Amino acid sequence: MESNEPSWLATEKDVCAIVVTYHPDSELPARIARVLRQVSAVVIVDNGSGEVEIGMLRVLAANPLVTLVLNSDNLGIANALNMGIQRAVTLGFSWALLLDQDSGIDDDMVQTLFSVHAAFPDRDRLAVVGAGFRDVNMPLQVPNALDDGWEEMQSVITSGSLIPLKTHLVVGVFREEFFIDYVDIEYCYRARAKGYRVIKTRKPIMSHAIGAITQHSVFGFKKWTFNHSADRRYYIARNDTVLLREYGHYVLGLWALKSFGRCVRLCKRIALYEQMKARKMFAVAQGWWDGVQGRMGPRGAHRAIKDARTMKRERRNSRP
Repeated sequence: MESNEPSWLATEKDVCAIVVTYHPDSELPARIARVLRQVSAVVIVDNGSGEVEIGMLRVLAANPLVTLVLNSDNLGIANALNMGIQRAVTLGFSWALLLDQDSGIDDDMVQTLFSVHAAFPDRDRLAVVGAGFRDVNMPLQVPNALDDGWEEMQSVITSGSLIPLKTHLVVGVFREEFFIDYVDIEYCYRARAKGYRVIKTRKPIMSHAIGAITQHSVFGFKKWTFNHSADRRYYIARNDTVLLREYGHYVLGLWALKSFGRCVRLCKRIALYEQMKARKMFAVAQGWWDGVQGRMGPRGAHRAIKDARTMKRERRNSRP
């Protein structure tokens, strides 16, 4: 809730966790229980899950500390985050902890985030305190020797981010036209462009997965790929292209060439290591082109609108 204490003296009671769900698994209640031990409330925003999953979420929402927001369709991660943050503001909280549905937080996560925030010398200009994490798909990771403290970042992932809502009001809402990927990166870039800073704990304080990473050996060299779906490949290619245009500081149209080169390398990785190669490579090409054209929102939405307009015009022209 709203506190009269200086921001660096804030505690877990000032924090509302926001969890975005989309067909969550049966282990979600256990993860939410762990979150509730460290914050004062949880807002779950569901993006069009099935009946069984919604039933599980309604059971969770029987807890007075849990608020459930149900969307009938998948409105995208940015839209859901904005809904959750608005609810947290309405409830009177001054901090939001953003979490993915599959992230498992450590018992000292929130305490560590606040400790790092308090230790930062320019804390009033902090927009995001991100969480270091262990990737569950890479179990052989070497622990970071520099466990204490923080490091300044260009961007951090959404999950595990602690955001002061007073600063969020200045930075602005998450960019809903991005829909899914690069929502967190764009937010951090925008915050930094406004003079704010982004940091991350050196200490891993949660378990998280980025894609479904697989390792491949090529001539003795280890190669990794994330195996994202075709839709995710589309959003990654499109939104990366937009960020290069808006924040890359490239002259003329060199941002498009830079993005094209990245997409070519991505398609090479897909062709070598992933399944559904043709579908994913087409999605990358489509995403790049839509990014160049500035077509945003859900994948294919502008085409559906165009088709509807075409059908309406054809019906009008066919009238006697």
